Amino acid sequence: MSKVKTSYFCQNCGYESPKWLGKCPSCQQWNTFVEELIQKETKKTNASADWKEYNGETGLKKTVSLQEVVTKDTPRIITADPELNRVLGGGIVPGSIVLVAGEPGIGKSTLFLQMGLNLLGLTTLYISGEESAQQIKMRADRLQIQNGDFFLLTETSTQTIFAEIKKLKPELIIVDSIQTLESPFIESSSGSVSQIRECAAEFQQFAKETNTPVFMIGHITKEGSIAGPKVLEHMVDTVLQFEGDRHYAYRILRTLKNRFGSTAEIGIYQMNEGGMTAVLNPSEILITQKEDSLSGIAIAATLEGQRPLLIEVQALVTQSVYGTPQRTVSGFDLRRMQLLLAVLEKRGGFHFGVKDVFLNIAGGLKVEDPSIDLAVLVALLSSYEDQAVPHNICFAGEVGLSGEIRAVNRIEQRIAEAEKLGFEKIIVSRYNKGISKNKYAIEVVQMGQVAEVYQYLFQS
Repeated sequence: MSKVKTSYFCQNCGYESPKWLGKCPSCQQWNTFVEELIQKETKKTNASADWKEYNGETGLKKTVSLQEVVTKDTPRIITADPELNRVLGGGIVPGSIVLVAGEPGIGKSTLFLQMGLNLLGLTTLYISGEESAQQIKMRADRLQIQNGDFFLLTETSTQTIFAEIKKLKPELIIVDSIQTLESPFIESSSGSVSQIRECAAEFQQFAKETNTPVFMIGHITKEGSIAGPKVLEHMVDTVLQFEGDRHYAYRILRTLKNRFGSTAEIGIYQMNEGGMTAVLNPSEILITQKEDSLSGIAIAATLEGQRPLLIEVQALVTQSVYGTPQRTVSGFDLRRMQLLLAVLEKRGGFHFGVKDVFLNIAGGLKVEDPSIDLAVLVALLSSYEDQAVPHNICFAGEVGLSGEIRAVNRIEQRIAEAEKLGFEKIIVSRYNKGISKNKYAIEVVQMGQVAEVYQYLFQS
């Protein structure tokens, strides 16, 4: 008889305790402990325990000196998706394990089904615990991609999954999703902390010992964090967050952790009938092509990761009907906008205290780059004065509490992107030193105070 033991796990962070606790000592959350049954056995006699003969390697492990370790440059697997290659740091690293999380219906399964189908000549196994083979086939038919090396397995038991893996010997595995799998060595239900941790550990062992890359699709909680224990993020090599508003066509694949590349990269996609399409030049799409000059619109030169973007900031300032004026934002920090309104009140004498203010970042993006401050401020002033900003001007600058325009980093990338899209002027901070204006066709205007920008745009 196997020895059965009861443990209590924090559903927020995965902390294990032999008894129930009201408050988790690790994450300080209340009432998060749930009892789970754990079956302890002598590890492990099933197919996942021994991968020595999987790819012809002996699997012998011994202590070696660091000087004896021979490094070899393993080529990455380059996918047909340039945005995914960018986010992963140049392609899929053999033996890596990647966790992808996002809201329900955002397009995670579609993106990675499409990625697997496009890897022609590479044996790919798609493991689904959520959908039937018929559902996946219907989605693949919509994508209109034919691949004879793409295989499906609809199963939740890891013992059966690893037995099938030994038969097929795939070169890439996609798991959709890790929360639906269950290991026979744990008696708790699928989706519990102990099951997620055990299943992820089995796939981690498989990936490292066979040098086979594994993509694990995961769920998120209602707070937006990745569901399951925090140790899940520590176990994997790369964590990707797939985000965006499902009511908009655009999605952002953002890197939260990457052992093989930068965590500052993002990939931008557009959802359409044929699946996820990589957006190679997002600035052209995010800026509205309009013939008439409209007030309350300014273009900001921002950065998302290593990529410069030009985005449209829309503001609407109206007379407040009620006693307390409204402050509504979409895609921007509300407290940051209130700070900019206070700067305009104090330093410029504009009476926003009796106005309703609405702010929107076009395209459904959420921007945290402080260099967007100047464009937000100009859009607010444009709507306040009901004067349109010339459509050939864009902005890049952070605004301080004293009304000064502060310097932002990598200004030359922003200027080059604005020049590429045909803008004639860009207003930046006077404190950005070392800008060689002669090498740009665009006119670079440097200013130090918000008052200077107001006079230049609305009083000249």
